[in-house]
Amino acid sequence: MKNIFKNILRKTATVIKLALIPGAVMLSTQSCENALEEVVVSNLSNDYINTPKGFDDAITAAYGYLRTYYAQEIGMTMSQMGTDTFTNGADGSYKRYNQYTADLDGRDNFVRSLWRDFYKGINTCNAIIDRSSQIEGLNAQSLADGVAQAKALRALFYFTLVQHYGDLDLRISETNGPVTEITRTPEKAVYDQIIKDFNDAYSALPKQAAQWGRMDQMAVDGFLLKVYLTRATRSFGTAADYATAEGFGKKVINNYDRKLVSNFSELFELGNDQNSEAVYSVQFSYDLLSAGGYGNRWHLYYLMEYDTQPGMSRVLAVGRPWKRLRPTDYTYNQVMVNRDVDSRFDKSFKKVFYATKTGTFPTFLDKSKASITVAAGDTAIYMPGFEMSEAERAKRPYQVYTPSMYQEKQFGVLGKFLDPLRASINEVQGGRDFVLIRLADVHLMVAECLIKQGKQAEAVNHINLVRRRAAFPGKEAQMEITADKATMEFIYDERARELLGEGHRWTDLKRWGNLVSRVKQYNPEGGGSVKDIHTFRPIPQEQIDLVDGGNASFPQNPGY
Repeated sequence: MKNIFKNILRKTATVIKLALIPGAVMLSTQSCENALEEVVVSNLSNDYINTPKGFDDAITAAYGYLRTYYAQEIGMTMSQMGTDTFTNGADGSYKRYNQYTADLDGRDNFVRSLWRDFYKGINTCNAIIDRSSQIEGLNAQSLADGVAQAKALRALFYFTLVQHYGDLDLRISETNGPVTEITRTPEKAVYDQIIKDFNDAYSALPKQAAQWGRMDQMAVDGFLLKVYLTRATRSFGTAADYATAEGFGKKVINNYDRKLVSNFSELFELGNDQNSEAVYSVQFSYDLLSAGGYGNRWHLYYLMEYDTQPGMSRVLAVGRPWKRLRPTDYTYNQVMVNRDVDSRFDKSFKKVFYATKTGTFPTFLDKSKASITVAAGDTAIYMPGFEMSEAERAKRPYQVYTPSMYQEKQFGVLGKFLDPLRASINEVQGGRDFVLIRLADVHLMVAECLIKQGKQAEAVNHINLVRRRAAFPGKEAQMEITADKATMEFIYDERARELLGEGHRWTDLKRWGNLVSRVKQYNPEGGGSVKDIHTFRPIPQEQIDLVDGGNASFPQNPGY
């Protein structure tokens, strides 16, 4: 059984923070609480990383940069908003990502933060790689493993950045002073480096790491599947990329101990983050909270404003309703279909909210009755996810909220990420791990590769494995599709059914080349403004301003 990498992060470690902001580079020596909380320590030199302890701490710190994006509001916003499956809720300062308005530009804080934080992670990885030859007292295997982890992490940082920004400042050596003469490296060269890094890392990594969250061969195979699948759709990609991607996906399926959990709901059960389906996940811990580190915040973003509803107040079991994202009609009506057979709506959405107060309260959205009388613990709101007649609703002693009633504050609640183990009702930092790749995702990506190669008869086997698992007991045969149904259009819907809200949709739509058309079709708030330029994010303006020659040397993405 794997030890949990998060246990390492409970310890206070003094590490090197190698901060790279291209065009304005800073190298500083800092103390990193749990590899996250950084305090300047003036009595250390940058030579600390050249010691065995410093080398290991730098590797731990490099992983920490993943937490600045994944499971944070920035990651939710940039991966879920402005898609066909989710639109904006009532709150938050980043609705422009959903509405594609003119203020989504190079001055945007999230645009800047992803760029800055991941380049810091990249430069930390570069330092680990470059300085490995200077480490004394560390055996060759440990050195090789550390360098391999750094290369795999660098590849993941660059893969995330290139999908959002396109051409990048490609750096594969440590930067330790101001650099202002830089240019953008074309996407193709960035992808070439990503693939090289993953391949170089592979042989030195363990087949499956002893500690959850560490890079290993299984994770690299999973990421290479997605990298080649994505590259295949770019102008410099080739049809052979689909076959290559397929091969990496089949390695994940066949060469390791991963298997689909038997029940879809098990994926999101508390305490089951390290399940048999997880291929790679970013590690979090409740112990980080008191240290001010990055916790998993995704429990905040999919919640409606339940705590102001009749008979209700905020409770730890549900959480703080930041109401950032609400499902689109497409999600209710086209994705989550056949609900008597397919369990994924019932197991993805929270359908019942319980009263916390006793008394008689005037109704809010459900006007089939003037009031409800409840005791604490009774059902206060039922959200079936489909329409129900007024007469039928009137029979119920609670409010029934149906999709036609939904609005920016009250809407269907995705319950996958709820975290009642937080320290208090108002605590925003959660401790659940955040899964980047799981086996069902792999099966669906392999199916996509096969469809692109005209191998529908084989693709359907991977699709049906996922669908049979999602069936209610005894309904497995009804969930199967035939080869003629194995189309990209089916994949669009099936990935939404299986992976709803898990952080894939924006990059999926970009990969498929239908981001603009599907936002126009299914997301009314964003459809009026979205354009082809929005398949890339703007380059941070501060980056351009710090480069010699400005926009002429480091041009902004078209249209911004």
